[in-house]
Order: sequence, then C-alpha cells, then structure tokens
Amino acid sequence: MRVLIVEDEPYLADAIRTGLRRATIAADVVHDGGSALEAVTANDYDVVVLDRDLPGVHGDDVCARIASDHPRLRVLMLTAARTLGDRVAGFELGADDYLAKPFEFPELVARLRALERRIQPARPPVIESHGVRLDPFRREVYRDGRLVRLSPKEFAVLQVLMNAAGGVLSTETLLEKAWDANADPFTNTPRVTISHLRKRLGEPWVIRTVPGVGYRFGE
Repeated sequence: MRVLIVEDEPYLADAIRTGLRRATIAADVVHDGGSALEAVTANDYDVVVLDRDLPGVHGDDVCARIASDHPRLRVLMLTAARTLGDRVAGFELGADDYLAKPFEFPELVARLRALERRIQPARPPVIESHGVRLDPFRREVYRDGRLVRLSPKEFAVLQVLMNAAGGVLSTETLLEKAWDANADPFTNTPRVTISHLRKRLGEPWVIRTVPGVGYRFGE
C-alpha cells in the first residue's frame, strides 16, 4: 500500500511517515493542499491521510477534488475537529474515514488497512499460491508449511507480487508500490530485494524474471 500524508505540521507529518514505514506502508509527505492535488495526479496512491486545516487549498476542497477526479482513491481525514457535525461534513465532502487528533497510531494503521481492503474487496485476507502462504495482517509468510522470516521491505515486495496474480510487474511498479517518492529510479534495490526473497523462500524459485520487462510470481 502507498499512502500520501498531507499535513502542514512538519514534525507530525514526519512522525506519521516514520511510523507507517515501520508498518511496511510506503508513505510520502506534502504540506499544503496544492501540492497534494499535484501529487495524487502524478502518483498512484491507495489512501490519502488528509489534514483538514491546510494552507493554500483547504483540506475540504482537496477532499472534494479527490472524490471527483480520483474516485478510486480513499481519503482518511485527520483533524483536530471532534464534533459530530465536523465528521458528517467530512463524509459529505467525500472522505472515506475520519480520525480526530490526538490519535493512537495503531488505530491509524488499522484504519488504513481497512481502507485498503475496500479498494480491492475481492482480495482474500490470506494469499496462497505455489506453496507460499502470505498473511498480510499477521505479517507472516510460510513456504510449504515452513515459516519464512522476511524483512519489512521483502514482505512488502512479495505482497505486491502475489497480489498481481501472475501479472508481470516492472521495476518501476515495484518501486512505486513498495517504496516511495524518494526512491532512486535507477537503483538496483528491487533486484537485490528479489534476490534475497528467492533465497529465503527457497527452491524451486517462485519469483520469475521476465527479461526486459520485470518480475512475476508463479510458474
């Protein structure tokens, strides 16, 4: 999952980004409404964590524009306003969820995971294919019944590949889905991560290289 954090308080924005990355959620940050609208147009995000009181383009206007122009994109409105009227107003603008400040970080992560499931409602909670069982909620992977210990980034890459259901994913797509906007497009990190994944999962290899195109999971 890739998330855009729109928050004008730099300390809070950085804290949220750090926490999400520890939860294996790729996250980018912008600090104003205009930058948020540019970012959602340029990048393929799954969820926007949107502060309501933003400089420049107000958060309400950002939410309405996203709901109109990017209907697949989910919005979690994050704000200090706690009244019922504020929550109702946020939902009427097109927000999918609403979390008042201050908040507990595990609740934010849980709400983001719930929004991710809404994006792809047919996706099973546990993914199983070619002897590999990936549980995205327990953050566990098994190969033929054997627990496979993965780093957070290896887990994220495997999840992206398995969700593609045999489709070929380019290096650019892996960078977009499992890393974030700061990733160097010329880096060999995806190739190294794939190599480590193959070794940890063991033979026979279940991650295939498609020369000149990318990678896919399966035979």
